[in-house]
Amino acid sequence: MTPDPLAIFNEVFSNARSVEGNLYNAAALATVGARAAPAVRMVLVKHADEHGFVFYTSVDSRKGRELAADPRAALCFWWPRLATQVRVEGVVERVGDAEADAYFATRPRESQVGAWASMQSEPLRSYDELLRSAEEVSRRFDDGNVPRPPHWTGFRLIPGAIEFWYERPGRLHARQLFVRKGDRWELSLLYP
Repeated sequence: MTPDPLAIFNEVFSNARSVEGNLYNAAALATVGARAAPAVRMVLVKHADEHGFVFYTSVDSRKGRELAADPRAALCFWWPRLATQVRVEGVVERVGDAEADAYFATRPRESQVGAWASMQSEPLRSYDELLRSAEEVSRRFDDGNVPRPPHWTGFRLIPGAIEFWYERPGRLHARQLFVRKGDRWELSLLYP
């Protein structure tokens, strides 16, 4: 029976949490931009389960616009202390409002204010402009309750393929590729 790649991922993710420090959940997110050009940046993956890998951002950001135009995306995790890389490829969908609201409520107030203050990926005349915007937002929500902005939500990458790469001596690295076929996964081993 083929092992469950999401269970394997969550075991590695748990190990990374204990040895890699506070950015254990950082991953490079690749999207497809204008003229089919690739674009990549780091995101923080908040959780992964049988439904996919979830991260949060502004829908008006460059990545948000690219995902709206073409939902194909890929994630790449690298954990140097574990000498392990995980690549995930699939399509992205937005999470529901209730899920986005629940996560937003757990964020520190400064991060909540920042989500309102930043017009992510837009030109900025000066850093002081961003600081003034954050001060204005903080005053607007001076009662302490900062609701989720309508332009800020979560995205779930639904995996169609997951590859695990484990460093081995002599560059004889171990690679396992899981490809989703309907409701099951097929496993292939790859040369390094």
